Amino acid sequence: MTARIDLTLDCANASLLAAFWKTALGYADEPPPPPFATREEWLASFGPPEDGSEDDGAWLCDPDGAGPRLSVLRVPEPKTAKNRLHIDIRVPGHGTPAERWHRIRAEAERLVVAGGTVLAESDGHHIVMADPEDNEFRIAANPAA
Repeated sequence: MTARIDLTLDCANASLLAAFWKTALGYADEPPPPPFATREEWLASFGPPEDGSEDDGAWLCDPDGAGPRLSVLRVPEPKTAKNRLHIDIRVPGHGTPAERWHRIRAEAERLVVAGGTVLAESDGHHIVMADPEDNEFRIAANPAA
């Protein structure tokens, strides 16, 4: 049996970061696990601290079930260094290198509007970006599509 992975992003503002990554990945809010009717009910089952809030986290999933789940959790400490693991967003489609580069640039522009920042471009290959809390990720062409 192959293991599945979930990814977790620590952050200062879970709502802001979850909104960005839902836009970037086409993800949706993950429903609470059974038998809970709401995410709040699920959180209450852990007896969270009184100073905690439902805004301390967000749980996202690929609506098609293909990609890993993504948890976005508020933590008290700030980000202090470069990510050791980053997300690669792969844009689909065959075509010439110029056509693939055009799709990569268009995706970067879309994510700038959503709150991302372009950090660097490797012309014709990939663009390094940061989400609204400076977590680095790359946009590149999907080699299989």
